[in-house]
Amino acid sequence: MTDIVIILVVVAILALAGLYVYKAKKSGQKCIGCPHSKTCASKSCGCGCSDK
Repeated sequence: MTDIVIILVVVAILALAGLYVYKAKKSGQKCIGCPHSKTCASKSCGCGCSDK
């Protein structure tokens, strides 16, 4: 029974993370983890990552 609960928790965490990434990309964020990604006009938001 505990295995099922653990699996459901992991699946819920992965689903919520996927939903966060989907919404962030749909809203136009270039670098999802960067706090300045919505205000950046270039392809790179200055956080060290680039939109490839």
